[in-house]
Amino acid sequence: MADAEEYNQQKPTKTGKQHNVLPIWGNEQTMNLNPLILANIQGSSYFKVQLFKLKTYHEVVDEIYYQVKHLEPWERGSRKTAGQTGMCGGVRGVGAGGIVSTAFCLLYKLYTLRLTRKQVNGLLQHSDSPYIRALGFMYIRYTQPPGDLFDWYVDYLDDEEEIDPRAGGGGNTTMGALVRQMLIKLDWFSTLFPRIPVPIQKQIEQRLAEHNRAMVQSKPSSNYRSVSEYKPSRDETSRREHDDRDRRDYNFGEAERQIILLSSTAGHKPSLPRFRRRSWATCNQHWPETLTRYSREKLKRDPRDDRDRDRDRDRDRERRERDRERERERERERDKERDRDRRDRDKYRSRSGSRDRHRHRSRSRDRRYR
Repeated sequence: MADAEEYNQQKPTKTGKQHNVLPIWGNEQTMNLNPLILANIQGSSYFKVQLFKLKTYHEVVDEIYYQVKHLEPWERGSRKTAGQTGMCGGVRGVGAGGIVSTAFCLLYKLYTLRLTRKQVNGLLQHSDSPYIRALGFMYIRYTQPPGDLFDWYVDYLDDEEEIDPRAGGGGNTTMGALVRQMLIKLDWFSTLFPRIPVPIQKQIEQRLAEHNRAMVQSKPSSNYRSVSEYKPSRDETSRREHDDRDRRDYNFGEAERQIILLSSTAGHKPSLPRFRRRSWATCNQHWPETLTRYSREKLKRDPRDDRDRDRDRDRDRERRERDRERERERERERDKERDRDRRDRDKYRSRSGSRDRHRHRSRSRDRRYR
């Protein structure tokens, strides 16, 4: 304990972690949030009405469990940034505002409660929802001193729990990758995290590299990997795809594989059915080369694998056809919309032209009878 106090006295820029009261780093009024996001949070009815009723830490955690579905600052499709350029083009959280997300409203609500160290650790280790843990990591990133960030995150750098931070889905990642991104990057979707001083950033990168080396050394050697951990290299994958494509192009089936196996065991060239001999002769002119390429191990593959591969290929083809049909249907709808707009414009022009002609006739009649 005394050593920790002496270390903290030597380095006053880093705040010690022996107390339960957490310090607040940066702007205590804004929580270091982007001004536009903060203004939208404070002006949203969700924050002013619903979250105002929540007074305790546990109530806010329950609200996170039920309401948070992503970690972006804005709800999907709520920001209109089309046609804007420069600093008004929706870059880094500026420009036209939108509907602020429940995640950032609840993050700011946690900040108003002034969480203790025990409560933040409870967020990081919560087992009910990954979004509760993610908001705990974001709370640390926005409020804690940069020198303490790695100490907070080091135990979670290799966390394998999955989470989807994107609004609308489609961005699955692990909690460890999310924590690493918070350490080494400032960008967070359409906003920014607080800037980390360059010397501290270099220390974080150095400690992260040391952690990665230690993890690599602690893992078993690649020669003793289990079957579940094996991942084929790019060359092996391409070679397998090439062999499968050749076998499919030359129409080798189960009967041909059995004939090749029996013949190669007996030590003579296989005798294929008459309707297969032409494809065999076209495929390979020299039998020893063929035996080398299509070894016994590859020929012993289960035919069910080929059927599964064909089934997957058929499904992919059907999915692509359905996508093309949907795209053609959308294009037809767009053409109909354009035709309808064109007819409406022509009708409006014809009406306005007839009114102008009628007005001209009435004026000429008035001049005639004066």
